Amino acid sequence: MISTVHTTRYVMPLREGGSLPAIIEADDKRLYVMKFRGAGQGVKALIAELIGGEIARHLGFHVPEIVFGQLDASFGRIEGDEEIQDLLKASTGLNLAVSFLPEAITFDPIINKVDPLLASKIVWLDSFLLNVDRTTRNTNMLIWKGDLWLIDHGASLIFHHNWENGFSGARPFQLIKKHVLIPHATRLEEADVDLKSLLSRELFESIVGLIPAEWLNVDKAFESTEANRKAYIDFLVSRLEYSGEFIKEVLS
Repeated sequence: MISTVHTTRYVMPLREGGSLPAIIEADDKRLYVMKFRGAGQGVKALIAELIGGEIARHLGFHVPEIVFGQLDASFGRIEGDEEIQDLLKASTGLNLAVSFLPEAITFDPIINKVDPLLASKIVWLDSFLLNVDRTTRNTNMLIWKGDLWLIDHGASLIFHHNWENGFSGARPFQLIKKHVLIPHATRLEEADVDLKSLLSRELFESIVGLIPAEWLNVDKAFESTEANRKAYIDFLVSRLEYSGEFIKEVLS
């Protein structure tokens, strides 16, 4: 289950994010980093965040809690920044947010060392999800309370921005070569065995089932929202079946 919170206060924008996420306060008095449906990649980035984050959590990675964030039409009317005000207006309705990790620091590949098996599992995960955004330029990992946390999976599942090109799980993903942890991922075969055993069609169905219907079939690529859900599930199942191939791609 994913909780739903109502946004009560816009705290500050996070301008290092291209989609202009923000720290917000919700009606449960907690702080979250909200990803807005009105940003450039729309609800598909929110879908990728939800699927990627929940799969990562199931695999045992540290991932901030994911919630749905309701944004009322009146929210942000007094915001002075026109760019932010336009984004808030375009994001009325259901958005996605993750728990804010206070005093977390950005992972630095030069300073922070990662165990080879953990590095291999993270590379495996990002190859599985087709995540283009965990590079030296933008690691999308934090150190919080001594642990490594994975954040921002919105650039995963890149195929869903153009369903018409097909979505076979066997598709190449050469961008994995730019992954920040590639130099330390020396136990990929072991990671493949460990992680593949934890995933199944049933799990994918339960996670994809969490996607709000209003986020699906926004580009009318499918006859129904359920057909859109099935396409995500079929891709994940297919990708899992071809894990040996994308491991070879990483190693080549």
